[in-house]
Amino acid sequence: MQLPWDQTLIIIPTFNEIDNIQRMINTLFDLYPEVSILIIEDGSPDGTAEIVKTLQSKHPNSLHMIERQGKLGLGTAYITGFKFALEKNFEFVFEMDCDFSHDPAQVRDLLEAAQSNDLVIGSRYIDGIRIINWPFRRLLLSYLASIYTRLVTGIPVYDTTGGFKCFRRKALEKLNLNNIISKGYIFQLELNYKVWLSGLKVKEVPIIFYERRDGESKMAGGIIFEALFAVIRLRVKALFGTLLK
Repeated sequence: MQLPWDQTLIIIPTFNEIDNIQRMINTLFDLYPEVSILIIEDGSPDGTAEIVKTLQSKHPNSLHMIERQGKLGLGTAYITGFKFALEKNFEFVFEMDCDFSHDPAQVRDLLEAAQSNDLVIGSRYIDGIRIINWPFRRLLLSYLASIYTRLVTGIPVYDTTGGFKCFRRKALEKLNLNNIISKGYIFQLELNYKVWLSGLKVKEVPIIFYERRDGESKMAGGIIFEALFAVIRLRVKALFGTLLK
């Protein structure tokens, strides 16, 4: 299938990713020479931004970077990236981690599915549990949290908080990017939930998720428990018709 790589933007938030950033960018361009990449760099003290600037000389028209002052969070990073994508008229917009927990080779699978869907989610929980090298306790908490969010919201998605996904432009335009209420990893559920509530087509594609091999994890211990209350808040707003405003 001929895929529209020249209309595709991959957004990668970074903070202290010097162990991964060069290899990730080179891998993506080796696989997909026509794709565009946007790095949202949150003031990494380890020199991540300098590596990106060096690589920009090799990819002046397809490697972009927005530098922000301080660690401002995953949700705001993606919102910044989405606004850039809409302004630059990209049709397909990816979320992707820098640490190789998301396999660059599977970008193609998501983009193929996005030709007939508005949001494609790389799912760790369809066709079996597909997570490598997680401790059992973390895996169990994540899986139970996914079941909980489906029960509360009714969304027919198994991996509600996964961070490897592809939006069509139409889906991003449905979101009020200035009214995203969630922070942290529940931000992913909010986007999925709003796209689904808007009546757009959401599809899950099985992926294998790898625990990061290099660098430090950004996952804080209390995230899943915080999310329990955030899910209820989203559901209540949906019931009162205020979530999509």
